[in-house]
Amino acid sequence: MSVGGARLIHKGPAKGITMITTDFVPGSPCWLDLGVRDVAAAAAFYGSVFDWELQSYGPDAGGYGVLRLNGKAVGAVGPLTEEGARSAWMPYFNTPDADAAAKAVEQLGGTVRVAPLDADGEGRMAQFTDPRGAQFAVWQPGKSKGLEAVDEPGALSWTELYTTDAAGAKEFYGALFGWRTEDMPLPGGPEGTYSIITPAGLGPERMQGGLMEVPAQSLGLNGGRPYWHPVFGSADCDATVARVTGNGGSVQMGPDDAEGVGRLAVCIDPFGADFVVLTPSGT
Repeated sequence: MSVGGARLIHKGPAKGITMITTDFVPGSPCWLDLGVRDVAAAAAFYGSVFDWELQSYGPDAGGYGVLRLNGKAVGAVGPLTEEGARSAWMPYFNTPDADAAAKAVEQLGGTVRVAPLDADGEGRMAQFTDPRGAQFAVWQPGKSKGLEAVDEPGALSWTELYTTDAAGAKEFYGALFGWRTEDMPLPGGPEGTYSIITPAGLGPERMQGGLMEVPAQSLGLNGGRPYWHPVFGSADCDATVARVTGNGGSVQMGPDDAEGVGRLAVCIDPFGADFVVLTPSGT
């Protein structure tokens, strides 16, 4: 993503409201993990930035481990397994049936990257690529429903898709998850539209993320292909950004104030994965 593209994050969550909850319904964000080449280094970085602690599952799990904040799961980290893959955060969306989701993805023109598999009784997961190239995953709950802390400092507060085809993305994810989208103009900037995502059957108080169309040249971070990224809450955006840069990360944009949204910054960790830090308005 170019710096020009990064500025568009200003037009993100409407009215500073973030509504991800742990009352997971089909299509709602319920998990996220980071693929990276050096798990220990990544855990150390995010531990310094957000005070996360790594609970490693050990060699038998391939180095995969859960990231915890005050004892609650806020995500996970594991080694990259695909040749040529870049470090990136992967969002997981709740599904009642991972196998049915995999079939639907293929029928809708997407790709199954990791076929549905059981995760030691914790749940059943699968990873996909949408028709334009954005990677995402699903989680069918077992013993674990997913994230244990959300929408607070140091936890997931929003999910966002940058895509080269907003209409196609709305059609694909709408058919897959039943998402409802509501368009709003990009305020105070170039012409364009930001689409707020809400799970099927729920009201605006449960909005969970957004998507927007950007040109391929603004998606340089992912070689011009669409991608998802997370927004993490912060009690003090500037202080968190100082932790990012003080521990080897960088800032692509901000910190800046976005009217009606809050104070935010687009950050990149030392391994190339991007994320957003947001102190919501009124905090």
